[in-house]
Amino acid sequence: MQNFQLTEFCHIKGIGSASGLIYYQDVLFIISDNSSFLYQYVIDKDVVLKFPLVENPQENIAKKDKYDLEAMTNYGNQIFIFGSGSTPQRNTMFSINLENDALHKNDLSHLYHILRELASLKEDELNIEGAICINKTMLLFQRGNGANNKNGIFIVPDNPEQPQGFVAIKLPEISNVETTFTDAILVDNFIYFLAAAEDTVSTYEDGEVLGSIIGKMNAETFEIIETQIISISQKFEGITLYQNNENEITFLLCEDTDTEILESKIYKSSFTK
Repeated sequence: MQNFQLTEFCHIKGIGSASGLIYYQDVLFIISDNSSFLYQYVIDKDVVLKFPLVENPQENIAKKDKYDLEAMTNYGNQIFIFGSGSTPQRNTMFSINLENDALHKNDLSHLYHILRELASLKEDELNIEGAICINKTMLLFQRGNGANNKNGIFIVPDNPEQPQGFVAIKLPEISNVETTFTDAILVDNFIYFLAAAEDTVSTYEDGEVLGSIIGKMNAETFEIIETQIISISQKFEGITLYQNNENEITFLLCEDTDTEILESKIYKSSFTK
């Protein structure tokens, strides 16, 4: 990850607390952990469209009531959006068909219960912040910012007869606080991930943000190949591929400011391969 550059890509009004994004056909699909909309930002027109995920959708939902949508991935023409699982209210998955806008809502309470048992997590320690679908197997990235620092990757096969698993992942520290996953994507058989350091031992309460890193790992072994600090003051929570050529790879990142202000900055991050 040489010749790292981080610049502002765009400033979007109408979306706050951005927690995940997907770049698809010159549109940014964005989720917010305070909202029950899927947002579509049409880049060349600077227009925000809102797709309601529930009846009576809201923005800036009260903390105790929010779905806490923290992870989003696409597979084929489907987008999958996951609640973090850190409270019973946050156990929902939404799937949207991009061809016909068909929306499905699924209760993941049973699956999340199994995941807690797999990783020996307490009820409030599950915190799903990233998702990748590889050959119909879902990788769910657990942010280990709870009391026991259980940071890692859940392996959830599509076939219920196949065993699920959990791989603990230790990440670098910033200011003596271990960074923990905030998102991940798959590019060219590598996983590129974001992780943030936050001075808290709670999956519910926010703490002082100490910075963020971007990293690269082997998609089969989960071995960390390299990491790079990208900020010592910001919490980046979403990553999507923007451009990929022989010499350089460029991502778009979103930042969660943990405020109720309905504005979001999207950043462009480039590296020499």
